[in-house]
Amino acid sequence: MANLKEVRTRIASVSSTQQITSAMKMVSAAKFRRAQNAIVGMRPYANQLGTIAADIDTGDGIQTPYHEVRRLENVLLVVVTSNKGLCGAFNSNVIKQAQARIEYYRSNATSDQPARLAMITIGKRCSEFFGKRFDNVVGSYDTLLDNASFDSVATLADDIMQQFCDKKYDRVELIYNQFKNSLVQILSTEQFLPIVPDTSSKAADKRMANDYIYEPSKEEILRQMIPLTLRSHFYRVILDSLASEHGARMNAMQKATDNATELLKELRLSYNKARQAAITNEIIEIVSGSEALKG
Repeated sequence: MANLKEVRTRIASVSSTQQITSAMKMVSAAKFRRAQNAIVGMRPYANQLGTIAADIDTGDGIQTPYHEVRRLENVLLVVVTSNKGLCGAFNSNVIKQAQARIEYYRSNATSDQPARLAMITIGKRCSEFFGKRFDNVVGSYDTLLDNASFDSVATLADDIMQQFCDKKYDRVELIYNQFKNSLVQILSTEQFLPIVPDTSSKAADKRMANDYIYEPSKEEILRQMIPLTLRSHFYRVILDSLASEHGARMNAMQKATDNATELLKELRLSYNKARQAAITNEIIEIVSGSEALKG
């Protein structure tokens, strides 16, 4: 009977866990739908804005401070994870990629001295990890994910852009999970600054086909559009990460619920076998006692 009691206790525990993971899956599904709608609605605007900015030919000497390529001495890594766990390998993949980029810059210096690295963390998971292991975390913006409005994200983007223009950093990279669908998140490392113009033949042909008349001048349009394009790009990265997080958590909770269901089946089968074995032993004892009395 002690064995039966132990199995009953475990069945109750697994059943309770199954209810929790099922509820968390439904909550994540609701949050995922909102995050998916946000990123799907944002992408066409951000992509078109980037296309328009790229159509303005910068090959004739027109440049902005955001295009300036300098000697690589100071690099800023912006790492985006989540504030919460229980989302599979979502956070660990980003952290591993950030560690790989740190190792890359430390071991593949473009000059006699390795580039000095700094980091901005967005999300408690990477803030807690790198806060203990990396000695130059210059900012943590965990609350940014709680209310990811364009204004709040643009404020951080403007600060990073200003530091690049002030030559505090020579390159800025973004490390995050790009949203593809509810099952797939693409681990991405993008160069945010300086802006790398598209010099492919396809892009050149497209620019030649778009014979625009610019009013005001190209330079003035670029100076106004490039900051807006960068803010929109940074906002898209945050929305990508949020949608990827909720999709990863929804799938993780679904798998946990399915595993709990399978485990319950096995436990109930074991419980029934043990109960039947106990009943059989009791019957054998009764029959044996009866036969002994007859003898």
